[in-house]
Order: sequence, then structure tokens, then C-alpha cells
Amino acid sequence: MAFEHTSVLLKETIEGLEIKPEGIYVDGTLGGAGHSREIAARLLAGGRLIGIDQDEAAIQAAGQRLADFGDRVTIVRSNYRDTKEVLSSLGIRGIDGMLLDLGVSSYQLDTEERGFSYRFDVPLDMRMDQRQRLTAREIVNTYEERELFRVIREYGEDKFARNIAKHIAAARRLKPIETTGELNEIIKAAIPARMRAEGGHPSKRTFQAIRIECNHELEVLKESLEELIGLLNPRGRLCIITFHSLEDRIVKTAFKQAANPCTCPPEFPVCVCGKKSRGRVITGKPILPGEEELKANPRAKSAKLRIFEKTHENLITE
Repeated sequence: MAFEHTSVLLKETIEGLEIKPEGIYVDGTLGGAGHSREIAARLLAGGRLIGIDQDEAAIQAAGQRLADFGDRVTIVRSNYRDTKEVLSSLGIRGIDGMLLDLGVSSYQLDTEERGFSYRFDVPLDMRMDQRQRLTAREIVNTYEERELFRVIREYGEDKFARNIAKHIAAARRLKPIETTGELNEIIKAAIPARMRAEGGHPSKRTFQAIRIECNHELEVLKESLEELIGLLNPRGRLCIITFHSLEDRIVKTAFKQAANPCTCPPEFPVCVCGKKSRGRVITGKPILPGEEELKANPRAKSAKLRIFEKTHENLITE
């Protein structure tokens, strides 16, 4: 199927980037290039957009959709955690803005063979980058029961995590769990019938948890934010769209820490730790989709946009 994805919070993100026509911008999660097209369309000669994605299907689709912008756009297959290396290879030291849309694309969810969704019965996969070795099948069949419990509890925030892990461990003792359909049935059996009728699909949280573990999503985010802020030129902005509380908490904490890194006790009259602010948080509260967007795209329901701006004085030292 074609790589289709409706960009979430598109207008708000583009406004939040405050695009300079001759600036340099990075879309670290290129996907279907919805955000990138809007960024590139605002650039003049001298402006540049670097699109990064680890999914080969996204790279191919974005290349077609951005072809008319010529050398204003450069597309690289990589992970946004390697943004500094990507920019260095292109001779770029600082950027005027960056976007991360951390949602799973509609293409990935709706393409059966990618194995992301409980709606189909296909081999377990869930890799965003199909070059990597770890798959959902390996997680489900080789992680110890206590590790499965941790993953489902922490990343899925499922109150039935212990029972789900127990049922998975019991099922795989009989035979390996090969498909999304098999895993879906095991999860359903682990959740009381009266609870399955409440709060959406019973497998949603567990599938989310396994996907996050498979792609190291939270680790990559947590380990990347400080460096990404460091890549910004003065007045450069980092816009991040999250889709669940764990991601949002990481971004909120990192932005707050970058804005106010002082570790001095509150009773100190002046700062003596020497840690200087790197900028300011533009969004006191996250920007949420409006009613019109939610009607057009229900998958935007949990999206939150946070924006950080680097200050004039905070020069790049990385």
C-alpha cells in the first residue's frame, strides 16, 4: 500500500517552528513528509531541510513527495538519535529548528505485514527499521516472564500486566507465539471478560508496550534530547509531538531541565553551581488538537505538542 499518513498538529507545528526562509531545518521523523512539505514550501534559495527516517518505505515515499523542492531537501535513512552525525556529514554545525513527530505512521499500522496491529493475523514484527535484528516475536518468545511484566507494566501502563505476562509465558511453553493474532488471543484470555468491554481494545496497551521495547523508543528519546537542543542555533526551536504520557513526561522534564538546570538549594540567594539556562519553554502547557482536527483524524486524540527555544546568549558548544 502507499505510504499514507495524516500529519498531526500540522498548522500548530509549522507556526511553532517560526520558519526563517533561509534557515536550516530537520524533520527527524520524516514519515509521509506532511510536515516536511510545509517546511520546504516556506524555504527560499539558501534554506535547507534535512529529512531523517529509519523506515525505508517512508524514505521512498518522501523522496517522491519532496522531489519538486530539488536541492533544498536532503533525505537520509537514519534514526534521529544520530542527527548530529548526519548533519556533520553534510557540513552543517547548527540548525534553526527541528521537528519530531513520535507517532506510529498510519502506513505502519495499516500495512498488515509490518506486524504492528492487533487487527490482523500476521507474523509478529513491529520493527520501524527493518534492518534491525530484534523483533516483537523475539521479545514475546525469549524475554523472561518478569521482563515481559516490566515492559507491559512500564510501557503499556496496563494493570493486568502481570497476568498477561504469565499467560504469554504459559502459551509459549506449548509452542512459539508466531503471529499478532495468536498474541491477541492470549492477551484477551488474560483479561477478565467484564474488563474487556471497557477502555478500548484489550490488546492495545500490550502491543504498544512491545512496539516501544522493540524499537527502543523511550531510550532513544531520553538519550537524544540534550544533544538535539545543543544543535540549535540561537533562537532555534525544537518541536516535539508525543502520543502517550511516557513520551510527554520525558520531553516535559528535558525541556524544563534545559531551561532551568540550576542545582543549587532553593534557599541559596544566588546560583553558585554555574549551570546556565539553554533557553526557554514556549509551551507552558502542551498544544492539543482542536475539535475540527479530531473529527477529521481520530488518531490525533492523544497528541501533544511541546516547543523549546534556544536563547540568544546560549552559544553552541557541542
